[in-house]
Amino acid sequence: MNALWVIVSASFVLLLSVASIPLLNNNGNYLTYLLNWRSSSFLSEVADLLVTNGTIYTSDEALPFADSMAIRNGRILRVGNYSSIKELARTWTKELNLDGKIVVPGFIDSHVHFIPGGLEMARVELRGVNTKDLFVDKIRKAVANVKQGSWLLGGGWNNDIWGGDLPMASWIDSITPHNPVWLTRMDGHMGLANTVALTLAGISCNNENPNGGAIVRNNDGEPTGLLVDSAMKLVLSHIPEATVYERREALKRASNHALKRGVTTVVDFGRYFPGASPEHSWEDFSDVYKWADLSGNMMTRVCLFFPMETWSRLVDLMSKSGHVLSQWIYLGGVKAFADGSIGSNSALFHEPYADDPNNNGLQVVDLDSLYNMTLSSDKFGLQVSIHAIGDRANDLILDMYASLPSEKQIRDRRYRIEHAQHLAPGTVARFGEQSVIASVQPDHLLDDADSAIKKLGSERAERGSYLFKSLLTNNAQLAFGSDWPVADINPLKSIRTSMKRIPPRWEKAWIPSECLCLEDALKAYTISAAHACFLDKYVGSLSPGKYADFVVLSTNSWEDFATEVNADVEATYVGGSKAYSMKPEDKNE
Repeated sequence: MNALWVIVSASFVLLLSVASIPLLNNNGNYLTYLLNWRSSSFLSEVADLLVTNGTIYTSDEALPFADSMAIRNGRILRVGNYSSIKELARTWTKELNLDGKIVVPGFIDSHVHFIPGGLEMARVELRGVNTKDLFVDKIRKAVANVKQGSWLLGGGWNNDIWGGDLPMASWIDSITPHNPVWLTRMDGHMGLANTVALTLAGISCNNENPNGGAIVRNNDGEPTGLLVDSAMKLVLSHIPEATVYERREALKRASNHALKRGVTTVVDFGRYFPGASPEHSWEDFSDVYKWADLSGNMMTRVCLFFPMETWSRLVDLMSKSGHVLSQWIYLGGVKAFADGSIGSNSALFHEPYADDPNNNGLQVVDLDSLYNMTLSSDKFGLQVSIHAIGDRANDLILDMYASLPSEKQIRDRRYRIEHAQHLAPGTVARFGEQSVIASVQPDHLLDDADSAIKKLGSERAERGSYLFKSLLTNNAQLAFGSDWPVADINPLKSIRTSMKRIPPRWEKAWIPSECLCLEDALKAYTISAAHACFLDKYVGSLSPGKYADFVVLSTNSWEDFATEVNADVEATYVGGSKAYSMKPEDKNE
C-alpha cells in the first residue's frame, strides 16, 4: 500500500511539473515551491514516536480510550487503535511498547507555590513530626549545622497530629540562643519565631495586631512566638532574601520532584502569602523563569499568577507578549486572599469557632479595595483567582463576583476560588450557577478532618467540608491541585483521597457521600485543570494537536486502578520526550 501511494504521489508531482513549465519563465521558484510543499505535507504525517500496546486514557470525550498514539515534534499526531497509527511510521520512527500499561495525560497541579516548595526541600522538614520531642530534636540537629547568627528556616509542622498544642518559642529558645529561627506551619498562614527572631523584629507585648493578622500571646500578654497571616511580615521582612542562585536551584528541585509524580504542568501562585512582598513573584518571573526558559532549564510547563495589587504590571506585560511566552511559560492572571486557614483559626466563618467562641476568623483584605482591584483586573481581561477557605469568605467572594458589571457580549472569564473548603448551605449551587471554578486540594482533607471537627463541631464540619461530589452534581467545575509545599505534590495520592476520603487513623470515609469516581478525579487533574487556567488548547488531554505530555503508570489493570488507584508513576513524558523514569538507565531514551 505504501509503495503504491509513493508511485501515485510521484506521478502527481511529475504531471504538475510538466504543466508548470510555462510558468517557470515568470517564476523560476514555482516548481521548487510545489515540491517543497508536497515534501512538507508528506513529512507532517510521519510520526517521530509511536506509543503502542497500552490502555491510553485520553481525557477527551470524543475518544476516551485508545491503545496507541502517534507523536511528531512534541505534539500528538493521531490517537486510536494500532492499525490506524502504524501507517504513520517510517524506518526512523521510534516505538514505545507499553506492554499493556496504563497511560494518562500529564497531570496538571492547579495550585502550587513552586519555588517556595523547592526552597523548602533544602530546609528543615517538619512535615509528619508527631510529637513535641521530635519537633525540638529536629531543630536541635539542624541548628548544629548552621553558622552562629544565621537564620534557621523550615516548615511543614502541623500541631494537630501531635495533639493540638501550638508550639511556642520557649520550646526551642534554649537550643537556639545564637540563631534567629522561623518555622512556618504546613498551611503557610502561621509561623513560629524563637525569641532571638522576635527581638530582631522588635516584637514585644507592646505591639498591636496588624490588620489581617495576629500576634499570639499568653495570658500575660507576652508574645508566644506564633504569628498569624499578615503579622508574619513582622519577621519575614528581617529574613535575608534567597539568592538568585538558590531560587534557580529551587526551580530545578521542584521540577524534578513534580515530574517524579507525573506532573507536567503547574499553576504557580509563587512566593505570595499574607505578609509576604508582592515583588517576590515578579522577581522570580524575571530572575528564575525567564532565565530557565532562555537557558533551556525549563522541565515542566508553568502558568503564572501574580499578586492582584500588581494587576497593572501584568496588563502591561501581556499587552506586549500575550498570554503565551513560550511552550513552557504562560501568563495566567492575578490572585488575592479573602481569609486565612482553619488550622490557624483564621479562615472566615459565619459562626464562631467551636474551640474559640469569640473568633469567626480573619478577613485579610478590605472588600472595597478587593472589589476595585478585581474590577480593574477583569476589565483588562485578566483571570481572577481568590483564596477563600471559610464559608463566609466563600460567600463574600461569590457575592463580589456576582456584583461585577456584566458586558453586553459575554466573555469567558473563568473566575476561580482557591480552596473552597467549607461551604454554607446553598453555596454549592452558586459555583455552577455563576460558572466559578472550584480549585480544590483533596489531600488537605487528610490533615483537616480531625481539626475541622474539633474547630467547627462534627455536624457543622460534615455538612459543609470538601464537597467535591456536590459541586460536580451542581455543574461546578473542579480543578485539583496540591498547594505544595502545604501538601506534597502527588496526584495519584490525591486522586485516591478524593475517591476514598479516609484520613489517617480512620477506618472509614469522612463524608462518604462526597467520594468521587476515578474518571471524575482524573478529569479534575487533567482536562478540567487545563480549562481552569485557559490551557485546554495545549494540554489536559491526549488529543491531536496538543502537546504530548503523558504519564506511564505501573499497572496494566484498569479495573484495579479504578477501584484502588494502586499504581506508581513509571515514566513521565513532556512533549514526547522522557523527562522522568522510575528506571534511571531509561531516563534519556
